[in-house]
Amino acid sequence: MNNAMVKYIIGGILRIEAVLMIIPLIVSFIYREDSLYQLSFLIPILFLTATGYLLSRSKIEERQIYAKEGFVIVSLSWVLLSFFGAFPFVISGDIPSLIDAFFETTSGFTTTGSSVIQNVEALSHSMLFWRSFTQLVGGMGVLVFALAIMPQIGSESVHIMKAEVSGPVFGKLVSKLSSSARILYLIYLSMTAIMVVLLLFGGMNLFESLLHAFGAAGTSGFGIRNGSIEPYDSAYIETVLSVGMILFGVNFNIYYLILVRHVKEAFSSEELRWYFMIIGSAFLLICLNLFSTYHSFGRMFRDVFFSVSSVITTTGFLTVDFGHWPLFSRVILLLLMFVGASAGSTAGGLKISRVILLLKSAFAEFKRIRHPNRIVAVQYDNKTVDRDILRRVLNYLLVYLVIFISLILIVSLDFSDFETAFGTVVATFNNIGLGFSTLGLTGDFSELSGWLKVLLSFVMIAGRLEIFPMIILFSPSTWKK
Repeated sequence: MNNAMVKYIIGGILRIEAVLMIIPLIVSFIYREDSLYQLSFLIPILFLTATGYLLSRSKIEERQIYAKEGFVIVSLSWVLLSFFGAFPFVISGDIPSLIDAFFETTSGFTTTGSSVIQNVEALSHSMLFWRSFTQLVGGMGVLVFALAIMPQIGSESVHIMKAEVSGPVFGKLVSKLSSSARILYLIYLSMTAIMVVLLLFGGMNLFESLLHAFGAAGTSGFGIRNGSIEPYDSAYIETVLSVGMILFGVNFNIYYLILVRHVKEAFSSEELRWYFMIIGSAFLLICLNLFSTYHSFGRMFRDVFFSVSSVITTTGFLTVDFGHWPLFSRVILLLLMFVGASAGSTAGGLKISRVILLLKSAFAEFKRIRHPNRIVAVQYDNKTVDRDILRRVLNYLLVYLVIFISLILIVSLDFSDFETAFGTVVATFNNIGLGFSTLGLTGDFSELSGWLKVLLSFVMIAGRLEIFPMIILFSPSTWKK
């Protein structure tokens, strides 16, 4: 383990978090909040700056890092960012409990959207901004942002990006990794800015537009009103957010290909076709199921389209309590929660590319059973998929299922019914944020015990980083010399 490089990079990450906290500090001045709120950000800023500086002063004899260091750097960074990011909430008193604040901040950075705050409208503007801003930063990835502005880390930082970017396969956009990171963030921030402008046209003020755009861009869904998006009751706002969530659920490599005018290659993506096919099929099936329950077809189309967009991208914004919909519709939405959106997007879930590969692999196995002497290759995007990639996808699914079942068993110690325990794991491990049964659809996790909130905080990070970085972090062999 190259401890010196690990400390050096984490030190840089902590200093970046200090810089990010300056923005909500400015918000607190703009809204002329009590001096306590300025101190709530100033104290962590000074602490993070000093700690980051001390860690980055480590003497580095060897700059090379490998996959193990990449996993440790990413997972440890997310834990520390979430922990220190909780300090403003605690110091200000808006979330007095450190455990609750850690849960809330982790939920933001991991773009989960689960919350322990029962009355979100009681938060100050600066705390609302910081809470939502964590979604924007975590959406594309904290380490991707770091690589975009810290190119001095070196070419070996590919191991860091591999550990943080979602999906079964990682690919650079251009030969230089720091340039790839900058391109991703420029696309990401440009799309967010466009959404802010569109929401302004819908009647939201600048503050509301920014925070809702952050939620849609990060596919997290932290609302700034107690009823999420429902209180706005605007077809225009719902349409902008629905389309926005879907677009942020697309692999960002597609947008890069469009920018460099490789449009045909971009739209030939098999994952992209499946993504829109799944959205369209879910929308149609749920509409047919709800046909007799709605008095207005327009209202039904609005609610179904928004709900499908929010759920498949694991955002969690709400305009209607679909917990009261027929079981058939709820099962479809539950399946979407597991599938998630595209690899290389800001969404959670298993990712559509993995689902495609799993289905094709199973189909190929049936063919081999029927024709033992036949060589059957799995094709994806008109290319033969390497067996090593298929093996990794199958291994990921196995590990996912084992951990998922184990978490249900552990969580069941704190609940009396299966639906709530199951929903809690789905909400946090898949980074969807929506609760079930006694938690309510809005996902109010405030009544959970302290130990469970801590556990679920780490579960959210594990889900966002797709499990293995967290396993590596807590593996004793990782720290052996």
